[in-house]
Amino acid sequence: MKIFLDTADVTDISDRFSSGLIDGVTTNPTLIYKSGRSPDKVYQELIDLGLSDISMEVVGQTKGTLISQGLALSDKFGDCATIKVPCTVEGLKACQELSSNHGIRVNVTLVFSAAQAILAAKAGASYVSPFVGRLNDNSMCGISLIREINEIYKAQEVRTTKILSASIRNVRDVIQSYHYGADIVTMPPKVFDEMYGHVLTDTGVGIFEKHWQEVPDLLPCDLDPV
Repeated sequence: MKIFLDTADVTDISDRFSSGLIDGVTTNPTLIYKSGRSPDKVYQELIDLGLSDISMEVVGQTKGTLISQGLALSDKFGDCATIKVPCTVEGLKACQELSSNHGIRVNVTLVFSAAQAILAAKAGASYVSPFVGRLNDNSMCGISLIREINEIYKAQEVRTTKILSASIRNVRDVIQSYHYGADIVTMPPKVFDEMYGHVLTDTGVGIFEKHWQEVPDLLPCDLDPV
């Protein structure tokens, strides 16, 4: 079970990576755009933090374009680079080339069906990324897709392709993703932060702190040391 952060904000990642609970980061062109920074600078700063699994998305309409971008990223960032390709005909051709012939991790993204997940596994993807939240947004059940992919991979003994649940909206999405077989969940920093919280935990901490402060008042002050 692994936790990834889905953001290109280096400060947000740094604050949470220090927890020791973060295993990787996923980015995409939209997240890079929102960061207002060049992708290479973002990737290098994440590597400098100690991250060793960063999904770096390539963009293009042809296999050749996707492969050339993927190879360039792999050459520059080494084993820290997971190349992210779309689940299209050309994207899966690129996946097969990068994974089989170059030994590069590939994350097949924009997966919305079990059929796509089957093809991604056949193409040698290291990760397949079903978009849970986006399916939910369109009146479909994203978690059902996680369960279906997991059942197919188990039945077919697929071991090299991991299910990376993406497009996470809330803590419930995280819990259900793991429950139904996701190996990894990538989430916004806000959702990661919300995983810590529970009103009963906060109440309990407050009670324990109050009582702990009152303990000295309960002890006799004239006890001889043992």
